[in-house]
Formats: sequence, C-alpha cells, structure tokens
Amino acid sequence: MLKPHLQRSPPPLTLTRALQPQPPATRYILRGGEGARAAAADAFGVGLPATPCRAASSGVRAALWLGPDEWLLLAAESETDTVAAALQDALNSLPHSLVDVSHRQTACSLSGPQAAALLNSGCPLDLDLRAFPVNMCTRTVLAKAQVVLWRTAVQSFHLEVARSFAAYVSLFLAEAARGMTIIDQGARS
Repeated sequence: MLKPHLQRSPPPLTLTRALQPQPPATRYILRGGEGARAAAADAFGVGLPATPCRAASSGVRAALWLGPDEWLLLAAESETDTVAAALQDALNSLPHSLVDVSHRQTACSLSGPQAAALLNSGCPLDLDLRAFPVNMCTRTVLAKAQVVLWRTAVQSFHLEVARSFAAYVSLFLAEAARGMTIIDQGARS
C-alpha cells in the first residue's frame, strides 16, 4: 500500500461529457513466450489474448495484446500487492519481463455517439465498428501523443496515455469536440 503522500494523483484533464478520467490503476507490461502467457493468465485471472490487437477483461482486470509477446495488464490500484505477488509467483521459473508502469500512464474513457469521430480528428485509424470492433486494442497516435486505444463498447473507448501527455490529449479532444459542435450547429441552420 502506498503511503498517502506517495499516492498518485490524477493529472489535470479538460473533461467533457464524453471524456472522463479512469480511477488510478495497477499496470504491468508483460513480455514472454507461450509458457509465460499461460502462467500469467492463470495468476491474473484473465486470459491473455493470443489474437493480435485484442483485449480480454473480467471485472476491473484486463489484458491487452500489444505485440506478439507483449501484453498490458490492468487491475484496480487496490489490487497492486495481490497482483504483483500472484504474477511473481507464477512467472518465477519462466523467462519473462514484468515491468510495473503504473506511475507512467493514466487512463480516460471517451464515450458517446461521436466518440469514434472525435478520436478520428487526431487518430489515423479506421475506427468504423467493422474495422475496429469491440475489444480491439492497439498502440497508435492521437494528435502527437502515443496512446493505447481499446474499444470497450460500441460507442466507448479506453485510452491509456503517458501522464505527461494527459492534459494535452484532453485539451485536444475538448477542442475537437468544440469544433464538431460548431459543425453540427451549422448543419442544422
């Protein structure tokens, strides 16, 4: 458990109805082969996807495929010690890399009927539901910031972003939303 003065505070975000901060989380980057993937899945309680660019979740825990031997593991901040102990025990005898990246990233959710269009104002991916279905995830860019983008529902996305870029990303999305509102109002005139 972190001491109160050492706990992570959320970075400043420009919030809108569509953009909301996510609670602090425990985050690990796991790298390893099939044995490490299977052992970590058992210990973590969520299957680590073997299919590229897919996410799996159970409750507040999630595993996102980032590369052929790389996953982002997400859990509630209150589970830090439990998750760390379980993963360390399970992976102890297997070749792997497990790095706690909780301090470097933060997360926000973007939801609503215009969420994909809003992201596409700064993201080059095709976010049509047929091209980027629910539970698809990938590293990409949003404006000039690298993010991990995960579609959690038809009109909802989870964004993992470096803490130092969180304010920039939220300001960018707020400005893009303002621009979309002006365009929508002009179309109704």
